[in-house]
Amino acid sequence: MAEQQEQAAADAMMTRIGQVLMLFHGGDREEARSRFLDLWAEIGEDGDPLHRCTLAHYMADTQDDPSDELAWDLRALSAADELTDDRVAEHHRSLAVRAFYPSLHLNLAADYVKLGRSEAARSHLRRARATVDVLGDDAYGDGIRAGIARLELTLDQEGPSGGTSEPTPGHRRGPGGETLGPPRQRP
Repeated sequence: MAEQQEQAAADAMMTRIGQVLMLFHGGDREEARSRFLDLWAEIGEDGDPLHRCTLAHYMADTQDDPSDELAWDLRALSAADELTDDRVAEHHRSLAVRAFYPSLHLNLAADYVKLGRSEAARSHLRRARATVDVLGDDAYGDGIRAGIARLELTLDQEGPSGGTSEPTPGHRRGPGGETLGPPRQRP
């Protein structure tokens, strides 16, 4: 009985995270950020790694400052490193932890591009590329692969020195600009 109650509480937290995500997608970025912070305080730094990974992954999107976005994406990666396939399967049977890494590394690479740290971006982009084979041949996997290709193109335009070249017409980066990675999806 206690195990069922614990599972229900875990599912309730994922539901609450999803509700805040809907608020964010509805355009209320400030309110979503505030509610995510409340949930983060409730989960705690040592809480369930699935909850921390999921919440930090989405919290990064609500940030205005690229340094803050990076900090949240690093929290998501750290929590993913603590996850087990068994815990992820409790949430959804078809998920595996290794499938989180292409997106997590792609998002970190995009953060580093925004911060002008092209070598760190390239490092995470290589990690994303190295793990992408675990993704399905579906819309999500295609989105991650396309995000990797776009970011590789962006970094190639910068050249090996890491200096920035002029973006191509219609290509914007950074706060208020185009998202360099694919849309985040709920793990």
